[in-house]
Amino acid sequence: MGGFGFQILKVDGKARRGRLSTSRGVVETPAFMPVGTAGSVKAVTPEELRECGADIVLCNTYHLYLRPGHEVVGGLGGLHRFMHWDGPILTDSGGFQAFSMAELRQLDDRGVTFRSHLDGSMHLLTPLKSMEIQTALGSDIVMVLDECPALPAPRDAVAEAVDRTTRWARECREGYRGSGVVFGIVQGGTWPELRERSARQLVELDFPGYAVGGTNVGEPREEIARIASLTAEMLPADRPRYLMGIGRPEDLVGAVAAGLDMFDCVMPTRNARNGTLFTSRGKINIKQHRYLSDPRPVEEGCRCPACHHYSRAYLRHLFLAKEILGSRLNTLHNLTYYLGLMARMRDAIAAGGFEEFLETFRATRSVEEAS
Repeated sequence: MGGFGFQILKVDGKARRGRLSTSRGVVETPAFMPVGTAGSVKAVTPEELRECGADIVLCNTYHLYLRPGHEVVGGLGGLHRFMHWDGPILTDSGGFQAFSMAELRQLDDRGVTFRSHLDGSMHLLTPLKSMEIQTALGSDIVMVLDECPALPAPRDAVAEAVDRTTRWARECREGYRGSGVVFGIVQGGTWPELRERSARQLVELDFPGYAVGGTNVGEPREEIARIASLTAEMLPADRPRYLMGIGRPEDLVGAVAAGLDMFDCVMPTRNARNGTLFTSRGKINIKQHRYLSDPRPVEEGCRCPACHHYSRAYLRHLFLAKEILGSRLNTLHNLTYYLGLMARMRDAIAAGGFEEFLETFRATRSVEEAS
């Protein structure tokens, strides 16, 4: 299994402090994975990602398949060499992006047929094709192809997606020929009995790790938290649990409290490019006029380059002037905040003080907008 292993070091309530090992390095959990959609976390270098505290990154199978092509990446030595990242890489299956283009795709038991958003060409993504692409990319953690219906959806449609996801997961498990490991993805929408069916079927296939999929696809925020917590309890305690695509700091903290270990989202990087900065007291919209002459850093005590060297006034100026440096500094700050939040949670769990951490976190984030 490519040097893969997972060890639980401490449990505090339901929160878990763990260590995920791969042949390319160790990932301390709970872990947040910065998203490098097209083989790059936008605006930052791999060296800067390490300085922010990243152990692992996520890249997107769909986008890399369409451009430059998995054969190209494989021929150049794989994604690690291609993007100059020597740590672990998790790749998604490509299915979510294909399924999200409702007007450009068709779905059947073989897979999903979709039209490229780049040039209009037609493609068929099957479970084995997804495995082929991710093998060429050289991923350390490979995700099965699953069906992710948008919510709200009829129960019968979600039940059909659960059964199809299980069939595809078996095909992926049996057909994968790479050196990484394959994670299963639990579906089931907001129906507990469908989540239980999906989890039971996937656990029988004995995956090295499991993801909670089909969240944040149209359901209310409270439902996301409920389903994530419910599904986590259905999964083996000795395997990593990955909640896909969730990114608000409040949601990450709640998910860790529910016993989940791995997370990804474009929120810190996308929000950075839109001028929204995350702090321990809430969000800052750097575009606002009140920061015109503000000499303070975004957050006192933050170790990122933006806070260490520059003022809010300067970051506001860069954003309004559309200077690329603004996007870079904002991104470095947000990633430092997110990865620092995960480190603080790991420390709190290890010390047996996660409940105190929760209380402090919620008390200091009582307002949406920081001052």
